Amino acid sequence: MTAARPVRRRRSWRDDRGQVSLWTIFGAVIVLVLAGLVLDQGLVMADKVRLLDIAQAAARAGTQRLDMAAHRAAGVVRLDQPAAAAAARAFLTTRGKPGAVSTTSTTVTVTVTGTRRTQLLTLVGVTSIPIAATATASPTTR
Repeated sequence: MTAARPVRRRRSWRDDRGQVSLWTIFGAVIVLVLAGLVLDQGLVMADKVRLLDIAQAAARAGTQRLDMAAHRAAGVVRLDQPAAAAAARAFLTTRGKPGAVSTTSTTVTVTVTGTRRTQLLTLVGVTSIPIAATATASPTTR
């Protein structure tokens, strides 16, 4: 009685075993990148809303500084520009946010800047995303 010889399959260079593993890894990387975009962009949008709130509040703080002499003499509503800029900068300082303030006789414009550290996009080399928000306010009297 002769022992059965094991059947050896000859592997061809066209053999596709292992291809599923490559596609699975490739798909997982794509899913992680897309999840990173969704998560990190959502966090960036939330931070931008916070920065916009601070910019709007700083601009409103600046518009409270009216040129009272011009208002009393001629009823003209215009800003005391140095005082308005100083009030807006002081507001930004109390919030601990960097920003730029510009004034005209009728408006205060505040731009607040910041950065958001990424959560998942660090896996593909993006460590932070810059954010900026600008708001403009004008004085009104009732």
